[in-house]
Amino acid sequence: MPEPRARQYHRDRVAETLREEIGAMIEGELSDPRISFAYVTQVVLNPGGKSGLIYVAVDGGPEEEAQTIEGLMAARGHIRHTLLERLGTRRVPDLTFHIDRSDKMKARIDELLGRERNRQKDVPSSQGQ
Repeated sequence: MPEPRARQYHRDRVAETLREEIGAMIEGELSDPRISFAYVTQVVLNPGGKSGLIYVAVDGGPEEEAQTIEGLMAARGHIRHTLLERLGTRRVPDLTFHIDRSDKMKARIDELLGRERNRQKDVPSSQGQ
């Protein structure tokens, strides 16, 4: 049976609010030196709303990504407490932070497709001669 539209709409609004608030905290309020320049790309809440996955894009290599996730996981209690105060809700979902590599993967796919297009352009011109 499909989920009622109102419940899905509510969950999407909560996820968007969490994305904005957590993004603001990462940008200016968390002072952990392990957290490098990062931004929240997506928040996915489970259907019950008790837990959520926070996808974070990090500028830097794998080492910076690992340190940033480690710092965010260490600060998630503080983040939840601050969200509880700001949002004024009864509960804030359990937060789990993950690296979002979709931009890097998209750039790599675009690069590979560009190479293939260049090869396709070169092949017909050399075969016709």
